[in-house]
Amino acid sequence: GEDVKPFTPEKTKEIVMSLQQPAVFCNMVGDWPALRWNVKYLSAVLDGKTIQFRLGLKTADLVPQFETRCSYVEATLEEFLAWSCGQPSLSGPLSCYEHSKYWAYADYKYIARIFEDKPEIFQDIRWSDFGFPGRSGKESTLWIGSEGANTPCHLDSYGCNLVLQVQGRKRWHLFPPDDTSFLYPTRIPYEESSIFSKVNVANPDLKRFPEFRNTTAHVVTLSPGQVLLVPRHWWHYVESIDPITVSINSWIELDADHEARVEEAITRTLVCAIKSAENPSDGDLWLNPTEVEATSHEINLQYLNQAVSAYFKCQKASVAEPACSSSTDAEQRTRTSCKRKRKEVSCEPEGGRLLTHEFNFSTLKAEKLQKIPFGPHLIRVLPQSQEMSSTVAVESDGTDLLHENEGGHFRKLHCTRKELVTSNDCETPAHQMDSDSSLNASQAALSTNDLLDCLVNPHVISLVARLLLKRRV
Repeated sequence: GEDVKPFTPEKTKEIVMSLQQPAVFCNMVGDWPALRWNVKYLSAVLDGKTIQFRLGLKTADLVPQFETRCSYVEATLEEFLAWSCGQPSLSGPLSCYEHSKYWAYADYKYIARIFEDKPEIFQDIRWSDFGFPGRSGKESTLWIGSEGANTPCHLDSYGCNLVLQVQGRKRWHLFPPDDTSFLYPTRIPYEESSIFSKVNVANPDLKRFPEFRNTTAHVVTLSPGQVLLVPRHWWHYVESIDPITVSINSWIELDADHEARVEEAITRTLVCAIKSAENPSDGDLWLNPTEVEATSHEINLQYLNQAVSAYFKCQKASVAEPACSSSTDAEQRTRTSCKRKRKEVSCEPEGGRLLTHEFNFSTLKAEKLQKIPFGPHLIRVLPQSQEMSSTVAVESDGTDLLHENEGGHFRKLHCTRKELVTSNDCETPAHQMDSDSSLNASQAALSTNDLLDCLVNPHVISLVARLLLKRRV
């Protein structure tokens, strides 16, 4: 019989665009061909094509596993599948990484690129069921990992996020925007549209980051066939907990992204100017591998002016035009906010965070919003007490998702194969200050990164953006 969805596309879009807390959609994708996208199937479709994997060691650590500390290899999905099964006679690029000691992650792969010669496969993903007609795999990204593969805790500057779990399970630790100061935000390593946390949320160093105790974690294990909504500016740390995981996501552009682009342009200008002035011999790998190079000051100012112009163009647009601009303008903004992947020559519109669909919140008047229909088909991800120390199953009436506490035994897997420095926090002072103004022996001199953590703190950048925009009114 016909697969009847619990929500219409219009109702689903209303939920996605209005809900300010994470939730899981169930029974919405049962007829999606993408549900067959396990690694074995994808390996056959790619037919020997290689993709880049990020590798890390399965060792606990008190600092986040930033991408600058990882190893990278090009391998086929067939080689990854053999490696993940622990085949003893394995040869190839993954063979020098012992499966019992390492995890591997093909993260953030643009489906439009890896399947560029098979565009028909884009239609296996049907975001039109969520109220976004025309959105398919072309506007989505693919994530393939082994057990322990993880994404450091961060928030995305742009949009909200829809994540479909296809194979295996992933555990998500989510924190609300109000917890930002407790998560010790940093822009080093620098990546446009990602604000990282200095805290390893699975194994926090509470002596160094005592304010982390004040956070409110929302933890959920996402299973195949479920779709997670990550609202705007929610922090998230994600780890694969099964031998192989596959997930697909798409970022949905929001009206607030126009101001966020101005903030990101200011951040890029400051970070690139200050870090580029440092002595390269210091060895601080401050640029994330997703960024090809540190752009020049002239280019960064151009970027800033384009972002400001786009912001005011949207402000002046008629309320009757929810997109605020033409499709050409939307493509230009996508190019501007594009994450530049290493070894890629150009940055096409589909190469950015794929924020091509906009939504004007003015069309969703609060008084017209119906009560969010939580229940068996839309399940809230609830807060979790950090005092709990064991895995618990919370009794549910069908409206709240079972969530788990990892406590002290949740293992965070880190890559330490490359001993790369990503912070100058423990640097020895360059010179000893004298008597009255000297630092304690146990203290280190303030570093460039310490300065940047203050200068480009999200709250500071937000204030600077508002001041800049006032100058143009």
